[in-house]
Amino acid sequence: MGYGERSGGGGGFRGGGFGPREMHKAVCSDCGQECEVPFKPAEGKPVYCRDCYQKHKKF
Repeated sequence: MGYGERSGGGGGFRGGGFGPREMHKAVCSDCGQECEVPFKPAEGKPVYCRDCYQKHKKF
C-alpha cells in the first residue's frame, strides 16, 4: 500500500462506445408541454419537463 498505488483511475466512459444520449419525445404530465427526455418513458409513469421536474423533485 504505497502512496503511489491507485485503484481504478479516471476516464469513466471515454472510449467506451457511448455516443450522445438518445433522447425520446414525451409530453409533460404536469403542464402538457412537449419535451425530450434521456430515457424511454414508461407507460403509466409521469414524465416531467425540466421546469416541472424541478418542482416535483424531493430533496
